Amino acid sequence: MEAGTFYAQLKRTLETEAGDVWTETVLEGERRGEKHLLTSGPEREEEKPRVFRERIRRAPKLVICGAGHVSMPIIRLGKMLGFTVTVLEDRPKFADNARTAGADHVICETFREGLSKIKGDSDTWFVIVTRGHRYDSECLEAILGKESAYVGMMGSRRRVAVVKDQLAQKGVSREKLDNVYTPIGLKISAETPEEIAVSIMAEIIRIKNSREQGAGYSAELLEALANEKQKAVLATIISRKGSAPRGVGTKMLVREDGSTLDTIGGGCVESEIIQKARLMLHAGEPLFQICREDLTMEAAEVEGMVCGGVVEVMLELI
Repeated sequence: MEAGTFYAQLKRTLETEAGDVWTETVLEGERRGEKHLLTSGPEREEEKPRVFRERIRRAPKLVICGAGHVSMPIIRLGKMLGFTVTVLEDRPKFADNARTAGADHVICETFREGLSKIKGDSDTWFVIVTRGHRYDSECLEAILGKESAYVGMMGSRRRVAVVKDQLAQKGVSREKLDNVYTPIGLKISAETPEEIAVSIMAEIIRIKNSREQGAGYSAELLEALANEKQKAVLATIISRKGSAPRGVGTKMLVREDGSTLDTIGGGCVESEIIQKARLMLHAGEPLFQICREDLTMEAAEVEGMVCGGVVEVMLELI
């Protein structure tokens, strides 16, 4: 499959499929550079030839049900952490407060009507912080029918138990109910709205970063790959040992006109990769190669870097 076609298909899949999306790239042998798109979990057994696989993250979406005093710092923290934040609130004044706090989208309707407009997927994080258990129950019932990365609900143990029992009596699976994070947030003895927001977002960060995944593609990078009109090289970090500026799956595009899109960490390593990419673009070959960059302490000291380690970077001529 041609690169443009592959990335156009990946873009469509991320937009239309709710579940996890994976890519695999063959790293060695006659099929090196061959790419595959998967919409179910990859096989776990050891494979030959070596394969680089990653779960492709969508842009993370934080959906907050309720716009009370606790929601305001959650909105601000969510934005700081790179989430697209949507708030559902049925009271116009409180909905205005959510807009002022910086929410990307505010839906001022009943919770049931608002949630009917939220698709949900494996990168959508739901936080239920409404003003009463009737609204908690309404939100949780609607959310548990959607794909999600996380569902957390604020409330005392008694209030949470009442909501779960009500939904169980209505036929909602106990297994789904038991997977809801309640009481919401990490146990840090939080008291103020700001402290509660920190505990909630800390729990979300812990779960998000523990999931097996790569860095995915920024919206701008995926759009460029699907519609690139000039030759380019895609650089992807495929392994990291020790300390390095960016994680596995981080990507950068180097274009024929010398421009770049996104970054794999900057500094001398990125400069070295850009040079190798430009050589590929000039010569038209190789179409695929793996570069090993040494960031161990000796090399790091020479270059004045604070990190040390070894990274492998996959270069693909697009």
